Amino acid sequence: MKKDILKSNAKKNSIISLAPGRICLFGDHQDYLGLPIIACAIDRHIKLIAVENELRVFNIKKPDIHKERIIDIHKKIDQVEKGDHLISALKVLQRYGCIPNRGYDITISGNLPINAGTSSSSAVVISWVQFLIEAFGINAIVTPELISQIAYEAEVVEQGSPGGKMDQYSIGLGGIIYLETGDNFSYELIHKPLEGIVIGESGIPKKTIGLLKELREKAWLAIYKVKEKERNFDIKKAEKKHLERYLNYVPDRLSPYLYAAISNYDITKKALVEFKKNDLDFKKIGTLMNEHHKILRDVLKITLPRIDTMIEGALNAGAYGAKIVGSGKGGSIVVLAPKEKIQGVINNTIEAGAKDAYQVRVDPGARILKNNKTNIRNA
Repeated sequence: MKKDILKSNAKKNSIISLAPGRICLFGDHQDYLGLPIIACAIDRHIKLIAVENELRVFNIKKPDIHKERIIDIHKKIDQVEKGDHLISALKVLQRYGCIPNRGYDITISGNLPINAGTSSSSAVVISWVQFLIEAFGINAIVTPELISQIAYEAEVVEQGSPGGKMDQYSIGLGGIIYLETGDNFSYELIHKPLEGIVIGESGIPKKTIGLLKELREKAWLAIYKVKEKERNFDIKKAEKKHLERYLNYVPDRLSPYLYAAISNYDITKKALVEFKKNDLDFKKIGTLMNEHHKILRDVLKITLPRIDTMIEGALNAGAYGAKIVGSGKGGSIVVLAPKEKIQGVINNTIEAGAKDAYQVRVDPGARILKNNKTNIRNA
């Protein structure tokens, strides 16, 4: 009896790992081409709470989706099932010297909409990677860049997925970020106040892997067709003023994908100019968002009637601009609105068919909130 009392009063390590969602402001369907994006982390989060146990397993509960699983920390990782990002991250982290040696009871939950284009899956991966590094250490200096890179390797490289680096680095680094996603990878944090951001959820699950794969393959096919005629062609150096010439090299079935790639790249470069100004011109940024959405809607055709009606509702309420976010065919929209018209935009977006709409703010990025000793009985 005395032994049981002592056991119940034992202190256990407790870790809380928080990761925000993200929205793409400019550059949707660009990062898998190695082209730049502008995105920001938002103050809706995935929270991972871990309390050390004595079972040598990760006992994981996901109450938001009513799922549970147990991962044996000593089980050898050979093959990783497609989409199993938790095991994939464990495999990647082993290469960095992060080796679990004790178990935890883990709860993963949050207020970030699932499968809605705000990168809930990458937020889960980032929160998981942060927790594992915090709990078991790593043979490297821990930085937001390292956490972002490991999450990218786990979610994209290890899985052979068609995505780019936008999700992981936007979440890991936080704030507003301009990200060069190609071989000469680099980023720049944009320290400007961006207020009046509204998210509208369509309630229709987005399509990710299949749609991204299809659009990526067709865009690269179009690029290769141009390279057959102009050997030195580089999509990263392509200018819109030469677009007509490039389109002459591409069959009609592929021309929309080249047009979208070069046009959206041009919009992203113009948006970066605006973000670098001392004072942000929200009307110009909103206009560029509208131009970006028009290409996503009319050229890549990744929207749905409900999405377009929601955007029309937001603009009719006085928003500066609005666009779909994420891979498309569902998900959410992001709206930029004047402060005094935010509530009207929210109301109109919901009346236009949104499942929900709400204001969000720019988030500082993924972080560990707590790492201390917690009484088991209170955990």
